[in-house]
Amino acid sequence: MKANDASLSRLVHSPAPIWTSLSTTRSFLLSFLLGVIPLSGSPQPYCQQGAQPLPELTYFVQEVRKNLRSDRLLLSNYTYLEKDTELRLDSNGNAVKTEVKVYEVYPALEQALTYRKLVSKNGKPLPRDELERQDRDYEAKIQGRARQGQAEGSDARKRRAAEAEARRKEEEAIDEVFRLYQILMVGRETLSGKPAIVLEFKPRPGFLPKTNTGKILKGMEGRAWIDEQDRQLVRVDARLINTIAFGLGLVARFQKGSRVFYERRRVNDEIWLPAEYRFTGVGRFFLLIKTGIDAREEYSDYKKFSIETRVSVPGPGDKKR
Repeated sequence: MKANDASLSRLVHSPAPIWTSLSTTRSFLLSFLLGVIPLSGSPQPYCQQGAQPLPELTYFVQEVRKNLRSDRLLLSNYTYLEKDTELRLDSNGNAVKTEVKVYEVYPALEQALTYRKLVSKNGKPLPRDELERQDRDYEAKIQGRARQGQAEGSDARKRRAAEAEARRKEEEAIDEVFRLYQILMVGRETLSGKPAIVLEFKPRPGFLPKTNTGKILKGMEGRAWIDEQDRQLVRVDARLINTIAFGLGLVARFQKGSRVFYERRRVNDEIWLPAEYRFTGVGRFFLLIKTGIDAREEYSDYKKFSIETRVSVPGPGDKKR
């Protein structure tokens, strides 16, 4: 049972949770939901008399598309704190187990080199020796990668070709998702004191995706909120309209009705970055465990990288830049 618990934890809380990512980051997948042009002839929402007219839908969505960027690229310029909270729920929705972990995150463009340093668990700071062990392991990983690069030599061309192929497949998935959804503008709301345009999205009837990303997102529908001035994604609230399975259902299966929530905020009055991800629903793991899940990731304390931050990760006794 302990082995199953460990496997469930890896599935539910990891740098890329299984329910929202394959080859791209979670927020980029959710951002794709906004990157499509609605079907021609879609009705415009009713606007109260005297209210400011809503923007024209097709033009508005095209403007939003210009601002879509992968969170992985945006976050590569910042350090931040990540707080992961996982609740296991019984059949009545009551929490039977809660686990809270806080990480200092030092991102890298190459996702495998991102350093997620666990600094506290269930409200208790980790011992100094454990923090130091994490630092040593990360330094060893960096040095090993450097030695591997030197040993490969002429193989660097092959590595670049593999990276180019991965990018090509990602672009293929993006193009497909852009064709997957139809969008309806449903109104205007105020979020954090600023007007936001509300969009409703759902899969196009009869569309058959070919990529793994498209197959996952075809099972989702919901609403998205766009900051009207900045044309930036602020919030997504999506639900599964079909059961989604991973590994032919042998690894994980998330039931219809589960929800995905994603929110961003403006940081330092200069950039929009993730604030919170949340998944709630029921899943079955490795054909053995069926459990309710309420998993949340919260992001805070964003700081731009300095040259020193890139070169040296702070030790447990140092102040985080």
